[in-house]
Amino acid sequence: MCLSVPGKVVETYHEHGVLMGKIDFGGVRKAACLEHVPDVTVGEYVLVHVGFALSRVDEDEAKRIFSFLEEFGQLEELEEPAG
Repeated sequence: MCLSVPGKVVETYHEHGVLMGKIDFGGVRKAACLEHVPDVTVGEYVLVHVGFALSRVDEDEAKRIFSFLEEFGQLEELEEPAG
């Protein structure tokens, strides 16, 4: 099953001409492409799938989705590799 994970945009920047962002997923920060949500701003929440922010969600919805995914063990992709 493919799931989008909600995260908070904590930084935006351009990399090789592509709009990117640093996204906070409950304490784990990862880069994501923001080209599909070009007017997103720092502090807003987005749904991210395979490194691409696909849409915005409000904070309450983001927290609700994140809690649901966490409860059902669907956040393994956010774990940092050991070593």
